[in-house]
Amino acid sequence: MPVRVVTDSVASIPAEEARAAGIEVVTLYVNDGERHEADVDIEHEAFFRRLADVRTLPTSSQPSIEALADAFRRAVAGGSHALGVFISSKMSGTIETARMAAELVRAEDPGARIELIDSGSNSMQEGLVAIAAATTASAGAAIEACIDAALETARRTRYLFSPASLEYLRRGGRIGSASALLGQLLQVKPILTVQDGETATFAKVRTEKRALAEMARVFAEDVSRHGLRRAVVHYIGDAAPAVAFARESIEPVAGSAVEVVPVSAVIGLHVGPAVGIVYETEREPARPVSSAHLLL
Repeated sequence: MPVRVVTDSVASIPAEEARAAGIEVVTLYVNDGERHEADVDIEHEAFFRRLADVRTLPTSSQPSIEALADAFRRAVAGGSHALGVFISSKMSGTIETARMAAELVRAEDPGARIELIDSGSNSMQEGLVAIAAATTASAGAAIEACIDAALETARRTRYLFSPASLEYLRRGGRIGSASALLGQLLQVKPILTVQDGETATFAKVRTEKRALAEMARVFAEDVSRHGLRRAVVHYIGDAAPAVAFARESIEPVAGSAVEVVPVSAVIGLHVGPAVGIVYETEREPARPVSSAHLLL
């Protein structure tokens, strides 16, 4: 049976690529007072310019059961199978809502097959998992092969990013005020990653320049050991630092042009201006770097 892939907007897959791959993207939302904006419709740089002037950060919300059920109904129409790839269950309840939506659709159509993958991450680390599934599906593979391709890709990916300041993490309640103040006084620049489905500290350095240099060093080391399939430089806020990072530090290692892609506003509002990199190696590292798994 044909396989249709469904994912969420925090996967940050460029809209044209998602359409070309046949991936349906279900949006999350940003809630800011009276505004309830779809993540997929937010103009990135304007949103973060506005965010810099507010005292209280907007909140985010996941898709409704009905929105996800509609996506699955479209995916299984005509007898196709559906494969959903979603943000880490430790970061959002989206995949649990997707599970309930899948049950609803199965109750309506007992023959419908819908499988769900917890990507264990967000942004293009999640996106690459969905793209792998869709690419395999476009070759006519069965859903089992699409699941295998998605999980194998997840094990070959890494996500590193460094926020420009700790202010958004403080305002969002993710670190205490004292820790944020100390970090600012000491000019500490954390390099963050995703580990076991949650944001974790990868390293701490003293300047933004060193943070970028360390991310580039880790990338080069991984590519030297395991090869490279794809790299994407991510940004939140201003694209210029990310473009410079891609051109000066990442492309010489990759040996080709590297995409510079904005992170979903739903993720970005919790982190603030940042630069990061997501990449997939050719061979799986001895120690997997993603916790993606099939939701049973």
